Amino acid sequence: MNDKKILVAYFSASGATAKVAKTLAQSANADMFEIKPQVPYTQADLNWMDKKARSTIEMKDKNSRPAIAEKLSNMDDFDVVFLGFPIWWYVAPTIINTFLEQYDLAGKTIVLFATSGGSRFGKTVANLNGSCSETTKMIEGKILNSNASKDELTAWVASL
Repeated sequence: MNDKKILVAYFSASGATAKVAKTLAQSANADMFEIKPQVPYTQADLNWMDKKARSTIEMKDKNSRPAIAEKLSNMDDFDVVFLGFPIWWYVAPTIINTFLEQYDLAGKTIVLFATSGGSRFGKTVANLNGSCSETTKMIEGKILNSNASKDELTAWVASL
């Protein structure tokens, strides 16, 4: 990956994914981009036990595409995108589909990473593949602890 231009793009609702993304960007000598929802999530929005909570409603609707506050202007500059998010309902939040669908990712490699309290990737790759070009290579990366070390992440990047 040394000769590739790398971006770490991430969505973080609680700060855990942001922490990992920052360390990963340092480890991979990468640029960073935060995927910010146009309408920020409140604690009530994230209450997965409430059937009327915003996140619950979005995750039940596979066509949900929450708006993103800003678009990255130089996506064409990157060869590899590490894409991070928390696992919601065993998959990526639908705002990740919004992000992927905003860009021409043909020929790029997308490496997924996620934070989770115990869930794995589930059907994340299958759910996200439809939001990319057929020539986009998507790699199911790792579920990472918010305290992942720079050494751990450097070794992971080097192994890809």
